[in-house]
Amino acid sequence: MENWFTVEQADEQTYIISEYRHWEETHCYLIVGRERALLVDTGLGISRIDELVRKLTDQPVSVAATHIHWDHIGGHRYFPDFYAHEAELAWLMGGFPLPLQVVKRMVADHCELPEGFDLNHYELFQGCPRCLLQDGDRIDLGGRVIEALHTPGHSPGHLCFWEAERGYLFSGDLIYKGTLFANYPSTDPEQYLLSLEKVSGLPVKRLFPGHHSLDISPEIIKEIRDAFRVLKAEGKLWHGSGTHRYEGFAVAL
Repeated sequence: MENWFTVEQADEQTYIISEYRHWEETHCYLIVGRERALLVDTGLGISRIDELVRKLTDQPVSVAATHIHWDHIGGHRYFPDFYAHEAELAWLMGGFPLPLQVVKRMVADHCELPEGFDLNHYELFQGCPRCLLQDGDRIDLGGRVIEALHTPGHSPGHLCFWEAERGYLFSGDLIYKGTLFANYPSTDPEQYLLSLEKVSGLPVKRLFPGHHSLDISPEIIKEIRDAFRVLKAEGKLWHGSGTHRYEGFAVAL
């Protein structure tokens, strides 16, 4: 299944692994330290991300999920040392709110699937994390320290990952260009706003989103926060108020 992933480098120790053949264009990030590496998310599980990662680093690799949605944990099965937030632990134990058949339809309808891929064998990842991350927990990779920030809203246990020394924010599905989803039953628009308030105070130099364009300025953090603030002030920050469009992004409620 060659050519499923696209690899770019943010710097000599930070790799961007993208799945552009799916409509959501999911991004995973390999952060390499002196002693070990951290892979933020593992994508859809269409192709073997672990084989690619082994070509990029010979360090031991741990995995941290921004959240337990199927398009971010598909390759977790290949990494026994993985972390998640406890608020989504039930989703890893058979309680994911979308049935497998619905997910399979989303894969079939919205992917340019590689030759040799058998959709009949596609499964939702299930497993037990080695570690449950809490807000403020730090992961020391040797020369690089990554802080987990609990940022619920898109999902109950959503995490962003912050590297203060480089000013890198790995924002998962909290922030990206495109439609931001806060309209599922498991989302919380009010919590989403609080999470945006939380990260908007960080001195972000470079933003690494969970989906779509990598040409994204840290300024969008405050732009999205301000949009949520206005929606709240106008009494529209609730499920069912519709999709609200802005320059560069939209908010589905």
